[in-house]
Amino acid sequence: MGLGKLLLLFSRFFVILFLQFSLSEYHMEKSLCYLERPYTPTYRKEGDLVIGGFFSLYLKVEVTYNKFLFQSPPLWIAPDQKVLRKYYQHILAFQFAVDEINKMPHLLPNITLGYQLLNNFLRDRVAVESSLIWLSGMGPTIPNYSCGKEQNSVAVIGGMTSKLSMAMATILKLYKVPQITYGLFDLLLTDKVQYPYIYQMGRRESTLHLAFIQLMLHFGWTWVGLLISDNETGENFFRVLKGEMDRKGLCVAFKERVLTMHDTNEYYEITAKVAASSSTVIFVYIDTDSLQQLANAFTVYPVYGKILVATTAWDIAFDASVEVLTHFHGTILFSHSQTEIPGFPDFLRSLNPRVNSEDIFLKTFFESVFNCKFSEKSHIELSYSICPEGLSLTALHFKKFDKIIMELSSNVYKAVYLVAHALHQMLHSEPKETSEVGSIPDLSWKLHHLLKCTSPISGARDESCGDGARKAIETYDILNYKYFVHWNEMMVKVGEVSPHDQQFSINEEDIDWPEEFSETPASVCSLSCGPGFKKTVLESKPVCCFDCTQCPEGQFSNQTDAEQCLLCPEDHYPSRERDQCFPKTVTFLAYEEPLGMTLACAALSFSFLTALVLGVFVKHRDTPIVKANNRSLSYTLLVSLSLCFLCSLLFIGRPNTATCLLRQTTFAVVFTVAIASIMAKTIIVVLAFKATKPGSKLRRWLSPTASYSVILICTLFQICLCGIWLGTYPPFLEMDMHMEPSFIVIQCNEGSIIAFYCVLGYMALLALGSFTMAFLARNLPDTFNEAKFLTFSMLVFFSVWISFLPTYQSTKGKAMVVVEEFSILASSAGILICIFAPKCYVILLRSDRNTLEILNKKTNP
Repeated sequence: MGLGKLLLLFSRFFVILFLQFSLSEYHMEKSLCYLERPYTPTYRKEGDLVIGGFFSLYLKVEVTYNKFLFQSPPLWIAPDQKVLRKYYQHILAFQFAVDEINKMPHLLPNITLGYQLLNNFLRDRVAVESSLIWLSGMGPTIPNYSCGKEQNSVAVIGGMTSKLSMAMATILKLYKVPQITYGLFDLLLTDKVQYPYIYQMGRRESTLHLAFIQLMLHFGWTWVGLLISDNETGENFFRVLKGEMDRKGLCVAFKERVLTMHDTNEYYEITAKVAASSSTVIFVYIDTDSLQQLANAFTVYPVYGKILVATTAWDIAFDASVEVLTHFHGTILFSHSQTEIPGFPDFLRSLNPRVNSEDIFLKTFFESVFNCKFSEKSHIELSYSICPEGLSLTALHFKKFDKIIMELSSNVYKAVYLVAHALHQMLHSEPKETSEVGSIPDLSWKLHHLLKCTSPISGARDESCGDGARKAIETYDILNYKYFVHWNEMMVKVGEVSPHDQQFSINEEDIDWPEEFSETPASVCSLSCGPGFKKTVLESKPVCCFDCTQCPEGQFSNQTDAEQCLLCPEDHYPSRERDQCFPKTVTFLAYEEPLGMTLACAALSFSFLTALVLGVFVKHRDTPIVKANNRSLSYTLLVSLSLCFLCSLLFIGRPNTATCLLRQTTFAVVFTVAIASIMAKTIIVVLAFKATKPGSKLRRWLSPTASYSVILICTLFQICLCGIWLGTYPPFLEMDMHMEPSFIVIQCNEGSIIAFYCVLGYMALLALGSFTMAFLARNLPDTFNEAKFLTFSMLVFFSVWISFLPTYQSTKGKAMVVVEEFSILASSAGILICIFAPKCYVILLRSDRNTLEILNKKTNP
């Protein structure tokens, strides 16, 4: 005997010895795992080849019955067992697949499949015991290991959870028994060192995180809580989910690891954290055992105002109390898309415990769901009705039996076909060897490679297969669990998602949310920022937690939760709410607008008034008052003032290149003529009294030629300045997009600011000289007080233009034009009124004073 076989025998011996010792210990101590032998159900249907089925129809519970109500527990259920009606579908799918294969002429011809059903009570220790029962072949009692096991047992299908599968594998792997699990896919079971003979029918959920993210994006859920299994599978799922959420700008409000444990206080702490969380949506990704414990914790500590999103690992419709079911109304579930099993409803209709009385599982289930008994023998005093003829599972309500094929039942169905196809290929490829098989390992180990490479549906082989991991394009159904009164519940398909193809569809009208929500719930850390605002991420907070900041001036945002505000196009401006852009309006000082019309009327009126004054002076040119004030200079001053009023019209209307070149230079030259005329008049007033002395040489400066020479020299100098301005950096037309937010300002750019202020400064210098001379001559005897009028006019001039400079610098757009226009009109009107109003008053209203006698009297007092 080889060393390898010797070690194998020793390992088997010690395992069996250890199991017997462990089982006897917990039988003696009456622990929670203690199992009464009369209530360890198993049912075997013989065949040429037998498949083991490990299911969970019963749940071992501690029940205390009131002695006044019952002298013994009900007939249809043992005192420490509870029928899990929901899970009986797994057994039926198993039996239906075996019966269907036995009727097929092309699959395992001339060979009948049998099966042995065992219950593991959802306990790992019981699953180990059931595995030993199946291996020993000695029935429900466990003796010392016997080699009298039938030679036709080939594979095992079970269990429903990873925990049960691992417990079974501790025994089955010693004999290389193929174990096909029908629970959800678990990454832990892919470890071929610890579990070399486990094959999972559950499909990989490699894109489940993408399906959940698509649901979050559809409903705008950016702030969610996570409950994950505290194992490698849960951590791997969280890692890929968190990475994708970060890429999509979604955030995890909290993450709690859930252990598979029996300490209910731990679950109560988790429910308290869930209730205290600010997130509305809670995504649950934990195993079935932990979920059942968590569901019970939710009953004691209800969580309101939360939406649960889970996978079909959370079988909401398990046999729970009304309190549990009501708390889960509105739950959203992701389930792999299932296909109908043809013929399954007819199979359900044909089931009858009276026809197959040896099937204790079928009998127990019928008695449980129909609340009756098939035997008249009873150990209780209360009477129970006898089950009538013609009972059928198809007549049961959804609350007692789910007739829709769910994911786990579909996995069981496919697992049976996988074993059948593998057996078919093995028997047809090695007919001689398989007919001489002498033990379980001799037959089972040959199936392993075939199980890895065989399709469970078509039976086709894939020679390039690896470790048996079956990958397919994942499509998920979106289900909505609804619970109504009187245990009326249903699972409604409301949508479908295919992450691989980026396909997502959902009918929100078919969704019933929990009663706390009157509309589609929101789950966000911060309320969305509407148009006109941008998100400002808070320091040390996730990106989903932010403040809303209004867009700066000149920027806008036209979408919700904008990361940055945008600039409007150059010819547009943002609205007051800064949520959209409007085209800018072209603006300038137009004649049509009230201000432009007022200024234009004022300019024309003052020009006309100046012309009238000139007409009065011309008409009364021979009167003493006109002649005494150098009437030629008065005519020049009046003409220049009239032109000053008219040139102000160049500042009104839509600017163009010509007006931009003329407006400032024309005003400067004409206004210089006016100020030079005033200066000449002031000089003549001063010289007129100085020249009265005998032998004075100043008389020759009193001639008109001298006066016009002063005007000409001053004007020529201003013309030179304007020429230099126009020759170097002249004014030009520009469209300013940024000066005023909502307008495109059409204006004349002054070009050289230095030249502009030099022109103004030169006029100010002339005015200052005129003011100085007039101020010095203010007390000279003069019949009409010419020096005083000139002084006062220059005071008005300085007052206007000194106010002009800061005002002009602080304004922009057409307001600048208005300021300059007003300054021209005000200063010109001030000169006109201050100098000529008193004279016109005397000429027109006090002609008695306009005589030579009065003039001589004032001159020679």
